[in-house]
Amino acid sequence: QVQLAESGGGLVRPGGSLRLSCAASGFSFSDYAMSWARQAPGKAHEWIAGIKGDGSDVWYGDSVRGRVTISRDNGKNTVYLQITKMAPEETAVYYCAKAKDGTNWLNPSSYEFWGQGTRVTVGS
Repeated sequence: QVQLAESGGGLVRPGGSLRLSCAASGFSFSDYAMSWARQAPGKAHEWIAGIKGDGSDVWYGDSVRGRVTISRDNGKNTVYLQITKMAPEETAVYYCAKAKDGTNWLNPSSYEFWGQGTRVTVGS
């Protein structure tokens, strides 16, 4: 069974940096693209970043481009997200997601969520 477990959320000061981890199990991790999305209260999921299975290419959403890095360690079955210069409007639950078989890794609809997410609050 696919399992994704996000961690690293909590309070981030405005202008500060965020670093999240997602531990994966139940599938061949390096065969699948991974992504991160966030969901603020009353809002739809916003796609933040994606990375190919072998880590050879990435994509970033417009709202975070220039401030974001997605990375993965296939030996640890873990994908990471780093965002700098965080603003209060980025308070949300952050989720990692796994690409489905036979899908385009650049399409947000290719991904499925398996974890509970980790809550990030940006404030003083």
